[in-house]
Amino acid sequence: MKHVLDRPVWSALDTRHRALARGGDHARRYPASIVPFASTAEDDAESLRALAELVAPGESVIMAQADTIVLPAGLTASSTAAAVQMIAEAPLPVVSDGRVERLTQDDAEAMLALALLTRPGPFSLKAQSLGDFWGVKIDGRLAAMAGERMKQPGYSELSGVCSHPDFRGAGLGRLLSVFVANRIFERGDIPYLHAYAANSTAIGLYESIGFRLRSRMNIAVVQRGS
Repeated sequence: MKHVLDRPVWSALDTRHRALARGGDHARRYPASIVPFASTAEDDAESLRALAELVAPGESVIMAQADTIVLPAGLTASSTAAAVQMIAEAPLPVVSDGRVERLTQDDAEAMLALALLTRPGPFSLKAQSLGDFWGVKIDGRLAAMAGERMKQPGYSELSGVCSHPDFRGAGLGRLLSVFVANRIFERGDIPYLHAYAANSTAIGLYESIGFRLRSRMNIAVVQRGS
């Protein structure tokens, strides 16, 4: 039996993020202005045709799933990567740090600049459409942030964890990861996250604060030629 997180993009767009979904019963995607994720419900011919119809000429989308990624005619993978999906099944040790503050739309430009610099994953000015973000500012600069992205029944994804190079080594990534994960627990959800399989530093950090491997994942940047 498939787990709800095996195709996290589909399950989010079919449930808690359904209001954001573009597409129909066989393939869906987020608005390109928010995040470039897309997914099929299954790998049958009808679902693959529906996915192809969601990608405009010259456009790229990102797919992430436990299953091998199957593409329809007309779409190609410009890059692929192995990833891991990790979950924390029990609340993490409580952290208290007065520097942690909720980020708002007024912080969107600084958030995007930090994400473009550190590349934690797809990010946009509308990232806060998917969930709350929290950060630490030092001398008026956004030094680190973390937030939530995809949501499924009983689960919320911890995402966007990054620290500015000027402030790395201060434990801000750990601090914010624990803080956001515990906020997810407080709502009654289980936090989960994704990391590239080759990023042993990030995986080690998440293991050290209480996350464990749930599944291997496949990532592909998929595009339609212009």
